[in-house]
Amino acid sequence: MSTDKSVVIDLFARHVSSGKAAFFRRAGIEFVMGRREGPYIWDIDGKTRLINCHCNGGVFNLGHRHPAVVQALIESVQTLDIGNHHLLSEPRAHLAARLAELTPGLTYTVFAVGGGEATDLAIKVARGYTGRRKIVSAGGGYHGHTGFALFTGDEKYFAPFGPRAPGFVQVPFNDVEALAAEVEDAAAVILETIPATLGMPIPTPEYLPQVRRLCDAHGALLILDEIQAGLGRTGRLWAYEHFNVVPDMVLLGKGLSGGLYPMAATMMRSELERVFHADPFIHISTFGGAEVGCPVALKVLEISADPAFLAHVRAMAQLFADGFVDLQRRHTGVLVGLRQMGLMMGIEMTHRACGPLFTKAAYDNGFLSIYAANDTRVAQFLPPLIIERPLAEELLQRVDAALAQVAKMLRSG
Repeated sequence: MSTDKSVVIDLFARHVSSGKAAFFRRAGIEFVMGRREGPYIWDIDGKTRLINCHCNGGVFNLGHRHPAVVQALIESVQTLDIGNHHLLSEPRAHLAARLAELTPGLTYTVFAVGGGEATDLAIKVARGYTGRRKIVSAGGGYHGHTGFALFTGDEKYFAPFGPRAPGFVQVPFNDVEALAAEVEDAAAVILETIPATLGMPIPTPEYLPQVRRLCDAHGALLILDEIQAGLGRTGRLWAYEHFNVVPDMVLLGKGLSGGLYPMAATMMRSELERVFHADPFIHISTFGGAEVGCPVALKVLEISADPAFLAHVRAMAQLFADGFVDLQRRHTGVLVGLRQMGLMMGIEMTHRACGPLFTKAAYDNGFLSIYAANDTRVAQFLPPLIIERPLAEELLQRVDAALAQVAKMLRSG
């Protein structure tokens, strides 16, 4: 393969996505991923190194190429391959059993290759179990670009391809009254515990318990999407643990892969599994739960569920919380504050142009941070959970410089 950066960019533009290539060229971010290790990624030409504070939405919770996860894949590939989704599987059984141990009340797991597929399956189960069609989601939320998942998101994601499918409605996040008006005849309510694409608004302490009570009162299922918020990102293994609720289904993806092998999952209460009793082959996924990837996911769970690991996440979260108090005093014209639960953070700024400007300023100052597509005042700030204090302190200095650059760009128009 060519390592000439200009050749790679040209090939990408001609054969993968001309639009993406043009977008990054206009933004002055012609970065092509080359070497990657731990919290860092390098440009293919080796000239630029970034601290990854986007982590592909949590794919790289454990950093890039975590040695223990790499070793799990090396050992797995010696004896395993994709497997056959029609047959019983020991690796899938062990992985599903471990997930059940870690998520009390959710006994069964159906595996997928990505979060959108996991969302699609959850909606199918909800409709099959309740006999209802209506699915309620939150405006500004995001659950994937596939099938049913597409219609749980905002109009801009599906409008170029046709109208919203019947049965899907949205209400504002954190608004119990709006939800109460729609939940009566719903099959399910699907929410991100913390909506990343909406800029990480943190639910009020009473919101999710009230949603749980509404669902119970009206016979609707509660589906929580923890594809980004789960696996230790918030300082607990699952973000919903902060709110003392137990959902009927939980969606996992991204970080479950360890950044090395695609893996996603729909976990559910045992009685919901009966939708597959009449025909256990009514839902299949050729690559979902690929056997060669199961040991990788098990290693991710082993690391992420370790109490010492979660305590480290909480300690680093406090360091950032304290640091942003100082940054807010220094950048009153730009920085509103930090939306934070653990290391799931959104940098809230004053103007909708600030998110895109911050993404550019972050790049110029040596770290990767992508603005929230559904609230561009906010930049997603998701450092890897393995980050250590010296690098976290360095990051705060880099954020300081990036915020100063945003202020300067705003003044210059």
